[in-house]
Amino acid sequence: MYRTKLLVVANQTVDSDELYDTLRARADRGPLAVTLLVPQDSQAGSAHRVNAALERLHAAGIEAEAMLGDVDPACAVIEIWDPRRWDEVLVSTLPTGTSRWLRIDLPQRIGRAVDAPVTHIVSERAPARTVA
Repeated sequence: MYRTKLLVVANQTVDSDELYDTLRARADRGPLAVTLLVPQDSQAGSAHRVNAALERLHAAGIEAEAMLGDVDPACAVIEIWDPRRWDEVLVSTLPTGTSRWLRIDLPQRIGRAVDAPVTHIVSERAPARTVA
């Protein structure tokens, strides 16, 4: 069975329930390999969010890895895009009104730059999770 290779662009929403639920639903339809692309920023806690997201995906049996990219999310995708490595791009943003990425039309910009389907999902910031 073919394994779908998904490039997920996320930052503040990387460990959100909405993104996790979307990836779980995709994995339920067939084998899935996920690369989380997180644009570098100065926001504290981004490494913690990425690690939490990876742990959650691995616990669900989803193959996942993460990488840092350019601070500009469109540039981050363009710099690493390889159609032999990924089949599709998923962009996870905060809701309209709070999302800087939607103000710069990021999903459409990525769609024009790569020759692959681009899916946009709206996510909320994940609540702070306590570490046991």
